[in-house]
Amino acid sequence: MDEEDFRMAGSSTGTTAREPGEGNDPEAKPVLGVGMVGYAFMGAAHSQGWRTAGRVFDLPLTPRLAAVCGRDGRAVRAAADKLGWAAAETDWRALIARDDVDLVDICTPGDSHAEIAVAALEAGKHVLCEKPLANSVEEAEAMTVAAQLAAERGQLAMTGFNYRRVPAMALARRMVDEGRIGTLRHVRVSYLQDWLVDPSFPLTWRLQKPYAGSGALGDLGAHAVDLAQFLVGEPIAGVSALTETFVRERPLLDGASSGLSAAGGGEAGFGQVTVDDAALFTARFASGALASFEATRFATGRKNALKVELNGERGSLAFDLERLNELFFHDQTEPGDSAGFRRILVTEPGHPYLEAWWPPGHGLGYEHTFVHQARDLVHAIAEHTTPAPSFADGLQVQRVLAAVEESAAKNSVFTPVPSPVPA
Repeated sequence: MDEEDFRMAGSSTGTTAREPGEGNDPEAKPVLGVGMVGYAFMGAAHSQGWRTAGRVFDLPLTPRLAAVCGRDGRAVRAAADKLGWAAAETDWRALIARDDVDLVDICTPGDSHAEIAVAALEAGKHVLCEKPLANSVEEAEAMTVAAQLAAERGQLAMTGFNYRRVPAMALARRMVDEGRIGTLRHVRVSYLQDWLVDPSFPLTWRLQKPYAGSGALGDLGAHAVDLAQFLVGEPIAGVSALTETFVRERPLLDGASSGLSAAGGGEAGFGQVTVDDAALFTARFASGALASFEATRFATGRKNALKVELNGERGSLAFDLERLNELFFHDQTEPGDSAGFRRILVTEPGHPYLEAWWPPGHGLGYEHTFVHQARDLVHAIAEHTTPAPSFADGLQVQRVLAAVEESAAKNSVFTPVPSPVPA
């Protein structure tokens, strides 16, 4: 999810950046100037992606880290130096206005996504926006309309669901498309973390609805929903849900937060947690396939446990993020006395994204998903194709999340999800 506790304030403190192409070979590839808003957990991950993509893949454009933006001038300048950005800004409007910024990468809390994204698109910039797309369906709809209008002018917009870029997940999607598991029957996804188990963990922005939109549902459930719809290739049609907030009051934040860590003592008092701690829901896909989802930040001992399983008439696929170089496949058409799940080590050059990395058997990690994300977006921009997931895809996820909240508020009544808009 988006990171830094970013608030719109301040004035520009940018430094002059080298003009694209200055000092380069005239035969060099065109430069894609990137400006990023937010620089903490997700900002660091996105920076890694932009720094690395052109050094691993043969890209049609060269990403250049033009400027990074954050509220605290001293902190953002330190982040620029650490993460490899050429300049620093303290006002996102100034970042958008820069001539050396062609693409705006949004890594802020959800309450600022819509304003920044719409302004950037209207200013003629491409946009990458971290998930979830917005804090509400209404904001996501406005962003999608802005993206559709911008596409007519040649600007592209993509939602940052990085787990689509795990090679094993891309391979699973390919195998589904090839009919390897046949007609789908079941999907089950669980995303479990435990960083909120301690009731003394302070009230960060992630625990406040005005900033985060929702809790585990938007933070983890958004990934689960997008990944399921991506693998299946069809939308969720309806849900029946439960949500719960286990710790309803927490110490106020004492100082800054970074990533999933923060400090607070209670001397400054306590505040109300206004988001869910856990969400559990069943769902039905448009084709009739059934699904179950669980998202929680209270699963003791689970750090980042994302598991996916698909069961079809001809076989099954299973994935565990903690073993992200592996995909498990069961072929139901094999003789019963020798059939069973078999492990596919997803490190072959014929597997998605692996043609540019290491020899077979040399695994990749979490950070590589952001390199693949940058690669795919650069290709979409150069080739004038709609990037995936689009803002329309992000809106579809937002509609599922809203239906989950509505169902939970109505004692788990089955709640239809509006049909997705065309991408």
